[in-house]
Amino acid sequence: MNISVLGCGWLGFPLGQRLHAHNYSIKGSTTTESKLRTLEQNGIEPFLISLPGSVNDETIIPFWQSDLLILNVPPRLAKGEADGDFVQTVEQIIQKCRLHNLPWIIFTSSTSVYSETGGITKEEHTKPGSASRPAGEELLKAEELIRNSGIDYTILRLGGLYGYGRHPVKYLSGKKDLDGASKPVNLVHQTDCVNVICEVIRQKKRNEIYNVVSDGHPPRKEFYQSAAEHFNLPKPHFRQSNGKEYRVVSNQKLREELLYDFSYPNPMDHTP
Repeated sequence: MNISVLGCGWLGFPLGQRLHAHNYSIKGSTTTESKLRTLEQNGIEPFLISLPGSVNDETIIPFWQSDLLILNVPPRLAKGEADGDFVQTVEQIIQKCRLHNLPWIIFTSSTSVYSETGGITKEEHTKPGSASRPAGEELLKAEELIRNSGIDYTILRLGGLYGYGRHPVKYLSGKKDLDGASKPVNLVHQTDCVNVICEVIRQKKRNEIYNVVSDGHPPRKEFYQSAAEHFNLPKPHFRQSNGKEYRVVSNQKLREELLYDFSYPNPMDHTP
């Protein structure tokens, strides 16, 4: 199988490495010219692609000539607002896939498509206009385009990402008067993201949507203060919370249909 990975960054690069190790033929994109050599050294055919400008670049036509596209590019954020061009860019990518008869797209979406409240949240619990962040609304629109494209798809709604140099505590360390102390976190480790995508490909799980979130959902205050202590960072401080409204993103469908067990089931087991 020929697989193109659009976005070989923090997640896409180790994914490309793993897929190459599993004897797939991998093409990968980067926006940085200096990274082209790194991709090539790791068995990934490199392409310099900067969206949206590169979509119609004729020199990258071979990138679209694959059996599977892993679309791993999030909406860009400017001053807290999602870039409205993201949905248009996804539409252009779909057109390229159609033009070159690419039959399958795996889209790494996000749990930000869900409301911040609603209790136990499953894949069917989306409602336009109620996403937790502006980027979530953009992702919902992009998901709809992909689902209605006529191309086979798999949509993976990833929780908050952490692992290997990336941890959300670094953004909250030392901050004061934070809200949502008792709200559960919905996170997933990089290793599990890579594992799940590989399983989706191996098991040929097409035309499905899965939440990709760890089993454990500790309260924000407990999680972030514990993580700060683990990484020797100033602890964030939270206001008292009534804890009445919450969201726990369910991974039940993923676990049952893929028979997947998480490598990092509890985010409280802090990793580098």
